[in-house]
Amino acid sequence: MSLPSNLATLDGAPLAPDVLADKVILFVNVASKCGLTPQYSGLVELDKAYGDRGLVIVGVPCNQFGKQEPGSPEEIKDFTKTKYDVDFTLLEKQDVNGPDRSPLYQFLVGDGPDIGWNFGKFLVGRDGQVIERFEPQTPPNDPALKAAIEQALG
Repeated sequence: MSLPSNLATLDGAPLAPDVLADKVILFVNVASKCGLTPQYSGLVELDKAYGDRGLVIVGVPCNQFGKQEPGSPEEIKDFTKTKYDVDFTLLEKQDVNGPDRSPLYQFLVGDGPDIGWNFGKFLVGRDGQVIERFEPQTPPNDPALKAAIEQALG
């Protein structure tokens, strides 16, 4: 199985293939009304620290955990930009667990356990394969996460 090529942005537009091509990608299922929402700040910092070296942060809004991402695409975009200055890619809302799990999360999770909560993280290498999974409680500034990013960037 490989990374789906038909991803859509929060606006519903197709994600340009060159956004992810030959990049190291950190996919994160995000939510605006979660106790872990302040992790957006750390994700913005990762984007600033490693973006020039080829890291792409991709937020994937998900409303499956406590209905903590109920907003429309416009509300999500406004919240993340205003509160956290997010300018990394946000995809359309997706289910990460269950029978309606999106193709992206079918690929990311594979045979692994379900996502436990908002802000689960998957690091994908330049070859399009999952390198490592980090649980929601792992903050973006976690040394193990940063080390994995560094190694993937080369």
